[in-house]
Amino acid sequence: MRIELEKRPDVSKLFAFVSPLLALILTLVFGAIMFAMLGKDPIAALEAFFIEPLLEVWSLHELAIKAAPLILIAVGLAVCYRSNNWNIGAEGQFTIGAITGSYLPIVFYDWHSPLVLPLMLILGALGGALFAAIPALLKAHFNTNEILTSLMLVYIAQLFLDWLIRGAWRDPKGFNFPVSLDFAPEAVLPAIWEESGRAHWAFVFAIVAAIGVWFMLRYTLKGFEIVVLGQSERAGRFAGFSSKKMIWFSFLFSGALAGLAGIAEVSGSIGHLQPAISPGYGFTAIIVAFLGRLNPLGIIASGLVLALTYLGGEAAQLSLGVSDKVTRVFQGLLLFFVLSCDTLIYYKIRLVWSRVRGAAA
Repeated sequence: MRIELEKRPDVSKLFAFVSPLLALILTLVFGAIMFAMLGKDPIAALEAFFIEPLLEVWSLHELAIKAAPLILIAVGLAVCYRSNNWNIGAEGQFTIGAITGSYLPIVFYDWHSPLVLPLMLILGALGGALFAAIPALLKAHFNTNEILTSLMLVYIAQLFLDWLIRGAWRDPKGFNFPVSLDFAPEAVLPAIWEESGRAHWAFVFAIVAAIGVWFMLRYTLKGFEIVVLGQSERAGRFAGFSSKKMIWFSFLFSGALAGLAGIAEVSGSIGHLQPAISPGYGFTAIIVAFLGRLNPLGIIASGLVLALTYLGGEAAQLSLGVSDKVTRVFQGLLLFFVLSCDTLIYYKIRLVWSRVRGAAA
C-alpha cells in the first residue's frame, strides 16, 4: 500500500479562505491537549498565553515590537516564495543587516549627526541584500539549491556576529561581557508614542512595506512578472520575463527587508549589539508568510498572531512555570496545520494497493 496525492480539479474557495483560521483552531486544540498533559488547566493556560498579553497598553506596545521584524521579513519572503525562489536564510540576512547597520554607531561612536540613523537603516538594508545575493548568485549561475545555501549562511552570519562582539567590537568598559558600546541617542530608533510604551518606528516601516508590496503585486508589471514566473517559468519566458533576473530581484528585495528589520531591532529594541539579537524571527517569519497566504495584507494579521505567541510564551513561563520551548511548539504546530490544511484543500489522498508478484507468476 502506498499513499498518493491527487490534485483536485476544483478547489473550494470557501475552504481556501478559511484554511488559516482552521489551522489556528487546530493549533489551539492541540495546544490545550499539550497543556493538559503537562498538568495545567488548558483553559487557564490558553488564556495566559493568548488573552492576558492583550489586556495592558504597554503589552500592546510589546506586541508591536515583536510583530515589526516578523512582518518586515515575511513581506520580503512572500515576494521570494511567490516567484518560486525559496529563501530560508532570512535569519542570517537579519543578523548581517544588524551588523552592517551598527558599523556607524560603534566604529564612529563620536560622530553625532541627524544623518546617523538614516545611514544606519540604509546600511542595514544594503547588508541584508548583499548577503542574500550569495544564494542568488549560486542559484542563477550555478543552479545550486537555494534552500541549502541560504540556510547554511545563517550559521555563518551568527558566528560572525559572535566573533565580532567577543573581539573587535566588544565594549572595553563592559566588564568583559560580550556586548558592544551602547548606541548614542542619535543612533536609536525613536518610539512612536513614548508616553504609553516603547514601540518604535520599525512597526510603521513594516506596515508601509506590507502595503507597498501589496500594491506592487496587485497593480504593477513587476508584480505580474512575479506571479507569472512563480506559477510557470515557461509561460514567463514566452511573456519575455527573465527567471534569472527574478532570482536576483526576489533575493535582494527580501534580503534588504530582513536587513532593515535587523538594524531596526538592534537600534530600537536593544540599543547595542550582542551575540543573541533574535529569538528566531527569520525562521518564524516563514510561518508568518504562509499563514498570511503570501498576501502582504494577510501577513500583517499573521505577524501579530505569531508575535502574540512570543509574548504569550513569556507570560506562560511566569504564570504557569512552563518551559520557554512551549512557544516553539505552538509555532511548529501552527506551521504544520497550515501546510496540512492547504495540502488537503488542493489535493485528495488516495490509498493505492499493489501486490508484489513472484517471478513465476
